[in-house]
Amino acid sequence: MATSASTQAGSTRWTHFHSALQLAIQRSAHKWTYEDFAECFSLWCDEQPENAATIFNLVSSRLESAITDNCEELLKKYNVKENIDNLHAVVTAARERKRREYDGKDVWREDLQPRAAVRARMIPMLETERDRVRAELAQLTEENTRLESEMQQNVQAAEDADRDAAKLLDLLDKALAKWDQIPFDDIQSWTLQAAESAGSKA
Repeated sequence: MATSASTQAGSTRWTHFHSALQLAIQRSAHKWTYEDFAECFSLWCDEQPENAATIFNLVSSRLESAITDNCEELLKKYNVKENIDNLHAVVTAARERKRREYDGKDVWREDLQPRAAVRARMIPMLETERDRVRAELAQLTEENTRLESEMQQNVQAAEDADRDAAKLLDLLDKALAKWDQIPFDDIQSWTLQAAESAGSKA
Protein backbone atom coordinates (compact mmCIF):
# COMPACT_ATOMS: atom_id res chain seq x y z
CA MET A 1 0.00 0.00 0.00
CA ALA A 2 1.31 3.42 -0.98
CA THR A 3 2.35 5.79 1.78
CA SER A 4 -0.59 8.11 2.35
CA ALA A 5 0.08 11.68 1.36
CA SER A 6 -2.34 12.77 4.08
CA THR A 7 0.29 11.83 6.68
CA GLN A 8 2.66 14.42 5.23
CA ALA A 9 2.46 17.95 6.55
CA GLY A 10 1.80 20.48 3.83
CA SER A 11 0.29 23.82 2.96
CA THR A 12 -3.32 24.76 3.57
CA ARG A 13 -3.98 24.49 -0.15
CA TRP A 14 -2.61 20.93 -0.16
CA THR A 15 -4.67 19.97 2.88
CA HIS A 16 -7.88 21.22 1.25
CA PHE A 17 -7.04 19.53 -2.03
CA HIS A 18 -6.27 16.18 -0.40
CA SER A 19 -9.39 16.32 1.78
CA ALA A 20 -11.54 17.04 -1.28
CA LEU A 21 -9.90 14.12 -3.11
CA GLN A 22 -10.60 11.76 -0.22
CA LEU A 23 -14.23 12.87 -0.11
CA ALA A 24 -14.58 12.32 -3.86
CA ILE A 25 -13.09 8.82 -3.52
CA GLN A 26 -15.50 7.93 -0.70
CA ARG A 27 -18.51 9.18 -2.63
CA SER A 28 -17.52 7.38 -5.82
CA ALA A 29 -16.84 4.12 -3.98
CA HIS A 30 -20.18 4.20 -2.16
CA LYS A 31 -22.28 5.67 -4.99
CA TRP A 32 -23.36 2.14 -5.85
CA THR A 33 -26.01 1.57 -3.19
CA TYR A 34 -27.15 -1.70 -1.71
CA GLU A 35 -30.38 -1.34 -3.66
CA ASP A 36 -28.35 -1.23 -6.89
CA PHE A 37 -26.43 -4.27 -5.72
CA ALA A 38 -29.66 -6.09 -4.87
CA GLU A 39 -31.09 -5.43 -8.33
CA CYS A 40 -28.10 -7.20 -9.86
CA PHE A 41 -28.24 -10.17 -7.45
CA SER A 42 -31.89 -10.11 -6.43
CA LEU A 43 -32.32 -13.87 -5.87
CA TRP A 44 -29.20 -14.19 -3.72
CA CYS A 45 -30.03 -11.04 -1.73
CA ASP A 46 -33.52 -12.38 -1.04
CA GLU A 47 -32.25 -15.77 0.06
CA GLN A 48 -29.18 -14.59 2.02
CA PRO A 49 -29.64 -10.92 2.90
CA GLU A 50 -27.02 -10.90 5.68
CA ASN A 51 -24.30 -12.44 3.51
CA ALA A 52 -25.23 -10.17 0.61
CA ALA A 53 -24.95 -7.07 2.81
CA THR A 54 -21.56 -8.23 4.10
CA ILE A 55 -20.25 -8.82 0.59
CA PHE A 56 -21.61 -5.45 -0.57
CA ASN A 57 -19.83 -3.62 2.26
CA LEU A 58 -16.61 -5.58 1.61
CA VAL A 59 -16.67 -4.74 -2.10
CA SER A 60 -17.30 -1.05 -1.36
CA SER A 61 -14.42 -0.95 1.14
CA ARG A 62 -12.06 -2.75 -1.21
CA LEU A 63 -13.04 -0.41 -4.05
CA GLU A 64 -12.40 2.65 -1.90
CA SER A 65 -9.04 1.24 -0.76
CA ALA A 66 -7.95 0.43 -4.32
CA ILE A 67 -8.87 3.88 -5.63
CA THR A 68 -7.10 5.52 -2.68
CA ASP A 69 -3.93 3.49 -3.26
CA ASN A 70 -3.89 4.32 -6.98
CA CYS A 71 -4.43 8.02 -6.29
CA GLU A 72 -1.67 8.08 -3.68
CA GLU A 73 0.73 6.46 -6.16
CA LEU A 74 -0.11 9.08 -8.77
CA LEU A 75 0.30 11.90 -6.25
CA LYS A 76 3.71 10.56 -5.32
CA LYS A 77 4.77 9.86 -8.92
CA TYR A 78 4.04 13.41 -10.11
CA ASN A 79 5.10 15.22 -6.90
CA VAL A 80 1.63 16.72 -6.60
CA LYS A 81 2.06 17.73 -2.97
CA GLU A 82 5.34 19.52 -3.65
CA ASN A 83 3.89 21.30 -6.67
CA ILE A 84 0.77 22.41 -4.83
CA ASP A 85 2.88 23.61 -1.90
CA ASN A 86 5.03 25.61 -4.34
CA LEU A 87 1.91 27.10 -5.90
CA HIS A 88 0.61 27.99 -2.45
CA ALA A 89 3.92 29.67 -1.59
CA VAL A 90 3.85 31.71 -4.81
CA VAL A 91 0.23 32.80 -4.28
CA THR A 92 0.91 33.65 -0.64
CA ALA A 93 3.98 35.70 -1.56
CA ALA A 94 2.04 37.53 -4.29
CA ARG A 95 -0.77 38.38 -1.89
CA GLU A 96 1.72 39.65 0.66
CA ARG A 97 3.40 41.84 -1.96
CA LYS A 98 0.02 43.21 -3.00
CA ARG A 99 -0.90 43.88 0.64
CA ARG A 100 2.35 45.81 1.12
CA GLU A 101 1.64 47.69 -2.12
CA TYR A 102 4.86 46.48 -3.67
CA ASP A 103 6.03 48.88 -6.38
CA GLY A 104 9.28 47.19 -7.37
CA LYS A 105 10.18 46.34 -10.93
CA ASP A 106 8.99 42.88 -11.95
CA VAL A 107 10.80 40.73 -14.47
CA TRP A 108 7.59 40.26 -16.41
CA ARG A 109 6.39 43.07 -18.67
CA GLU A 110 3.26 43.44 -20.74
CA ASP A 111 5.28 43.80 -23.94
CA LEU A 112 7.42 40.73 -23.19
CA GLN A 113 6.77 38.08 -25.81
CA PRO A 114 6.53 34.47 -24.57
CA ARG A 115 8.96 33.31 -27.25
CA ALA A 116 11.59 35.83 -26.13
CA ALA A 117 11.09 34.85 -22.49
CA VAL A 118 11.48 31.17 -23.35
CA ARG A 119 14.62 31.87 -25.37
CA ALA A 120 16.11 33.89 -22.53
CA ARG A 121 15.53 30.98 -20.16
CA MET A 122 16.34 28.07 -22.46
CA ILE A 123 19.35 29.30 -24.47
CA PRO A 124 21.74 29.40 -21.47
CA MET A 125 20.60 25.92 -20.45
CA LEU A 126 21.06 24.61 -24.00
CA GLU A 127 24.49 26.22 -24.28
CA THR A 128 25.54 24.59 -21.00
CA GLU A 129 24.30 21.23 -22.25
CA ARG A 130 26.09 21.80 -25.57
CA ASP A 131 29.38 22.48 -23.78
CA ARG A 132 28.92 19.37 -21.65
CA VAL A 133 28.24 17.22 -24.71
CA ARG A 134 31.25 18.71 -26.53
CA ALA A 135 33.52 17.96 -23.59
CA GLU A 136 32.18 14.41 -23.37
CA LEU A 137 32.63 13.97 -27.13
CA ALA A 138 36.22 15.21 -26.92
CA GLN A 139 36.91 12.77 -24.10
CA LEU A 140 35.38 9.89 -26.07
CA THR A 141 37.36 10.87 -29.18
CA GLU A 142 40.59 10.87 -27.16
CA GLU A 143 39.70 7.49 -25.68
CA ASN A 144 38.90 6.08 -29.13
CA THR A 145 42.20 7.38 -30.50
CA ARG A 146 44.09 5.72 -27.65
CA LEU A 147 42.24 2.43 -28.13
CA GLU A 148 42.85 2.56 -31.90
CA SER A 149 46.57 3.08 -31.29
CA GLU A 150 46.66 0.15 -28.87
CA MET A 151 44.79 -2.02 -31.34
CA GLN A 152 47.22 -1.13 -34.14
CA GLN A 153 50.15 -1.97 -31.87
CA ASN A 154 48.55 -5.31 -31.00
CA VAL A 155 47.94 -6.07 -34.67
CA GLN A 156 51.53 -5.18 -35.52
CA ALA A 157 52.80 -7.34 -32.67
CA ALA A 158 50.66 -10.25 -33.88
CA GLU A 159 51.97 -9.83 -37.44
CA ASP A 160 55.57 -9.74 -36.17
CA ALA A 161 54.95 -12.89 -34.12
CA ASP A 162 53.43 -14.64 -37.15
CA ARG A 163 56.41 -13.62 -39.29
CA ASP A 164 58.91 -14.89 -36.68
CA ALA A 165 56.98 -18.14 -36.35
CA ALA A 166 56.98 -18.57 -40.13
CA LYS A 167 60.76 -18.06 -40.23
CA LEU A 168 61.24 -20.61 -37.45
CA LEU A 169 59.05 -23.13 -39.27
CA ASP A 170 61.04 -22.56 -42.45
CA LEU A 171 64.26 -23.30 -40.54
CA LEU A 172 62.71 -26.44 -39.07
CA ASP A 173 61.53 -27.55 -42.51
CA LYS A 174 65.03 -27.02 -43.92
CA ALA A 175 66.60 -28.89 -41.01
CA LEU A 176 64.15 -31.75 -41.45
CA ALA A 177 64.81 -31.85 -45.17
CA LYS A 178 68.57 -32.08 -44.56
CA TRP A 179 68.00 -34.71 -41.86
CA ASP A 180 65.96 -36.77 -44.32
CA GLN A 181 68.86 -36.63 -46.81
CA ILE A 182 71.29 -38.29 -44.40
CA PRO A 183 71.56 -42.09 -45.04
CA PHE A 184 70.04 -44.25 -42.34
CA ASP A 185 73.27 -46.22 -41.94
CA ASP A 186 75.17 -43.06 -41.09
CA ILE A 187 72.54 -42.18 -38.46
CA GLN A 188 72.89 -45.61 -36.86
CA SER A 189 76.68 -45.29 -36.89
CA TRP A 190 76.59 -41.86 -35.26
CA THR A 191 74.10 -43.08 -32.68
CA LEU A 192 76.32 -46.06 -31.80
CA GLN A 193 79.44 -43.87 -31.56
CA ALA A 194 77.62 -41.39 -29.35
CA ALA A 195 76.40 -44.15 -27.05
CA GLU A 196 79.88 -45.69 -26.76
CA SER A 197 81.45 -42.29 -26.12
CA ALA A 198 78.91 -41.56 -23.38
CA GLY A 199 79.52 -45.01 -21.85
CA SER A 200 83.28 -44.60 -21.80
CA LYS A 201 83.02 -41.19 -20.12
CA ALA A 202 80.79 -42.63 -17.45
